Amino acid sequence: MSWRRGGGVSDAGVARRWVLLLCVGSFCLGLLFTGRMWTLPEASELPIPNSRRQKEAEVAAGDCSLAKSVCDPNIVQPIDLDENFIPLCRQVQGKHDYSEILQMSDTHHDAQTLDKTIANLETELSAARTLQESFLNGSPVSEEYKSSEPTGRRKYLMVIGINTAFSSRKRRDSIRNTWMPQGEKRRKLEEEKGIIIRFVIGHSAISGGIVDRAIEAEDRKHGDFMRLDHVEGYLELSGKTKTYFATAVALWDANFYVKVDDDVHVNIATLGNILSKHILKPRIYIGCMKSGPVLSDKDVRYYEPEHWKFGDAGNKYFRHATGQLYAISKDLATYISINKHVLHKYINEDVSLGAWLLGLDVEHIDDRRLCCGTPPDCEWKAQAGNTCAASFDWKCSGICNSVQNIWGVHNKCSEGERALLTASF
Repeated sequence: MSWRRGGGVSDAGVARRWVLLLCVGSFCLGLLFTGRMWTLPEASELPIPNSRRQKEAEVAAGDCSLAKSVCDPNIVQPIDLDENFIPLCRQVQGKHDYSEILQMSDTHHDAQTLDKTIANLETELSAARTLQESFLNGSPVSEEYKSSEPTGRRKYLMVIGINTAFSSRKRRDSIRNTWMPQGEKRRKLEEEKGIIIRFVIGHSAISGGIVDRAIEAEDRKHGDFMRLDHVEGYLELSGKTKTYFATAVALWDANFYVKVDDDVHVNIATLGNILSKHILKPRIYIGCMKSGPVLSDKDVRYYEPEHWKFGDAGNKYFRHATGQLYAISKDLATYISINKHVLHKYINEDVSLGAWLLGLDVEHIDDRRLCCGTPPDCEWKAQAGNTCAASFDWKCSGICNSVQNIWGVHNKCSEGERALLTASF
């Protein structure tokens, strides 16, 4: 029995050794088998060093110098990059080149947008200057001006400024009773047709005097005045013209600014149709162009004190629009507003305006519908279907005795109220 016991113990020891060897062998086989089954990660899943990551970010952000150094085969690549990075660089560079092509194709559009932006900024600057001057000079600022916004303002077709004087109350009433709409009709004209009409006047040498109070009372009744920071006087018409354009362009954003005398008959719809044909042109100066003699005789009307500036005796003025009615585009009105302090004033305001625009890139348009005669001239033209925009007598530089005679002109040469209602500018 002792032999059996000894043999049993020996067999158990042998069995334990085999079990241990079998476990170790199985573990090694498992490691070998598992190692062969591992899958290598994709190249895109490999961690990118920080320096390389930074280089890719620079290319993706549009670093042209890096893209060129990497992608251009003629340049030795200073950076050791993997083959996956080169196509990325070329793709980014291709996008950059395509963007440049698009930008070049839009150059003309961008230039136009820039010009428009500059013009708007100049208009706002002009408005600010005008308002500042009014405060500094102690002149009253109208509520209409205070409430106007420098940006986002409504666009109007035209502003018609009727030049008038303190003594011309009857002329103003004759215009109100003929071609200038009143009350609700004038309001609808502004809102529906984009046409502003105002009598233009400054103040007396003694601000707040009796004539100023009379204008204020008239304005409260009709609400159709544009008051200027300007001292009234016949010899100051050139200065008044500058101030009118500066004030008008600050108050209203319009395509055209018109000046007309208070003894001229106007057909508003016809005038609007004429101007609307030139609405896409930036620098327009339109009226009845003339070139009269420079008068050096002090005893004659329209004497020019600075006649010597225009050459020898007998010379004529440069071409300019007659002063009864003319219109300029917004760009030109803005130019006058910004440069009004350095624009020279000649004795005749129509000559002054022509001088201010003479050295600019301006299109002068001579339209004889803006200076028709009184009946029968304007009457015959109306019957022939060629309605006049403005009518007056050349011999009087306006309608002779306009308070009484403007009625006859209106009855025979008016375009009719319906023309304005149905007009489409």
